[in-house]
Amino acid sequence: HGGAATGGDLAGRLGGLRYMIRPILLTAFLTGVFCAVFAVGIDWLTDMLEAGQVVAISFTSGFLGSLFAQTVLGRWKNKE
Repeated sequence: HGGAATGGDLAGRLGGLRYMIRPILLTAFLTGVFCAVFAVGIDWLTDMLEAGQVVAISFTSGFLGSLFAQTVLGRWKNKE
């Protein structure tokens, strides 16, 4: 059939894509929530920051947010 996907093939691929995207979106969502809470905490603790401090805090927020999301999702467990 010349490489054309049938309706069943396409549905299977889309279902697989949804299955793969779900954990990625959940990780991104949890990281975003963590970073938002982190930013509110930093804003509460400080009044004015220099550009270098903002970059360092932003990096720390993203780094810790990613670790938080992976921990919540159990990505540290050994998969045997």
